[in-house]
Amino acid sequence: MFRQTKRRTAGRRNFEEVSTFAESSKAVYPSRLSFYDLPPLEEITLEEFESWAIDRLKILIEIESCLARSKPLKDIETVVKPLLLKFLPLNPSPSSGSDAQIIAERKKDYYSHYTLRLVFCRTEELRKKFLKNETTLFKIRYNMLQPKEQLEFAKLYSDKLMWEYISNEEKIEIMDSLVAASGPVIRTILSIENSGDANFSLTSEQLRQHIRHKESFIKLPFEKVPNLVSLRQVFLRRGYAYIPSTLQVNLLSVVFSELLSQALLRTFQAIPRLEEDDRLLPLLNNLSRNFASIQYDSFGDPEKASDITASSVTTPQISKHYPLCASHLQNSLVANSHLKYNGRQQLGLFLKGIGLNVDEAMKFWSFQFTKSSKMNMDSFNKEYKYNVRHTYGLEGGRINYKPWDCATILLKPKPQKGEYHGCPYRDLPLELLVDTLGQMGIQDQHDINGIVEDVNKNDYTVACTRVFEITHKQQLQGKNENLHINHPNLYFDRSRQLERNDAKAVGVAK
Repeated sequence: MFRQTKRRTAGRRNFEEVSTFAESSKAVYPSRLSFYDLPPLEEITLEEFESWAIDRLKILIEIESCLARSKPLKDIETVVKPLLLKFLPLNPSPSSGSDAQIIAERKKDYYSHYTLRLVFCRTEELRKKFLKNETTLFKIRYNMLQPKEQLEFAKLYSDKLMWEYISNEEKIEIMDSLVAASGPVIRTILSIENSGDANFSLTSEQLRQHIRHKESFIKLPFEKVPNLVSLRQVFLRRGYAYIPSTLQVNLLSVVFSELLSQALLRTFQAIPRLEEDDRLLPLLNNLSRNFASIQYDSFGDPEKASDITASSVTTPQISKHYPLCASHLQNSLVANSHLKYNGRQQLGLFLKGIGLNVDEAMKFWSFQFTKSSKMNMDSFNKEYKYNVRHTYGLEGGRINYKPWDCATILLKPKPQKGEYHGCPYRDLPLELLVDTLGQMGIQDQHDINGIVEDVNKNDYTVACTRVFEITHKQQLQGKNENLHINHPNLYFDRSRQLERNDAKAVGVAK
């Protein structure tokens, strides 16, 4: 996608001349948590620029999905932590990795953040989404820090926070007041964190000891935390509010959000300077479509697609795994013996993605178009054979087209009369959508209301994900995978995989 040869450009440092500024010292990345307040100074390769951004985007996609479904922060942490370990690991100290490894991890985190600033600064809507998801990621990472690291982080940014940690002597002096003011909220938070432990309980003395040994307090002018004061969650003394570490993450996230919001506007103003760089703009334009723009890329596995033929794709054994967009298109094709161009492209590429080869595709389309005598085989060959072969990269420019993801589908023109492409969650009348959901076996009114609410908020991929979870509830029982559906073929592949897993389990049981 990008030019790989090195080139010299006036006014910029070249890769051969890059300094050892960041590699020589961990002082550049002193903490595994950051406000990202200083722009990167090194050069990185185009491969790193792209792959690091995509890794971070995968995490933000999951956060977006969880927030859209109103999941509490604790549940979001459960989903995101494994992804952080996989895509953006951050070791706390040399004891768990070498200095070089720690620097490399923190560098990837830092640069991926700045790359996505370029991607999502383009519009107000994208800025809001990026801000919301990055702020949630910041909270998760702060909660993952050890108390000592939290203290060091606050000291590192003391000029921005203007926090003052109270001494141990002062904490002992006002201990009774701190317990009385902040004890209830600390007890509540600890109860939530240990909700999986049926034997968890905290006596008054245990709460006091927890505050004494594990909570570090800061004091701020009370007017800076009016929400905490109004909720009576902090101790007030001589114009200062005393805030335990349990509540400090909210204050930090406000500062982080404010700084990032200002930075995104400055980045947007600087974007025109990139217009002459033909290496970066294709990537930035591709990723900026929305948070579901990463292409699902697991198509055409011969072992999994051996039963995908022209005759089998319309059978219940195969079509029951279709997402609503694909089943809506195929049912319309079967009923009308025709689909217009966008519908043929969307369904044809989907079928290609699930494993329908070009010969079987030709049989499928020719049969569907000629079965009602509206068209004969000669007409089909003249008008549509080239189009089918072109889809498989056998005609024209010989491009190996990939199935459309949800982002691409939503960018296409809405279907007009006689057209059936697009996203049914967006395009079907609400009454017809509810009837269709009923035909899929979704009868519970609470489930239907949740899907309709997602549709009304224009969260169409969230609605599709919710439908997947409801229709596969029994197979997903006991599994905490929190899969976000952003591609029709991902829906199909995951549905079939769950069925295969059940079949294997039955075989083992026998």
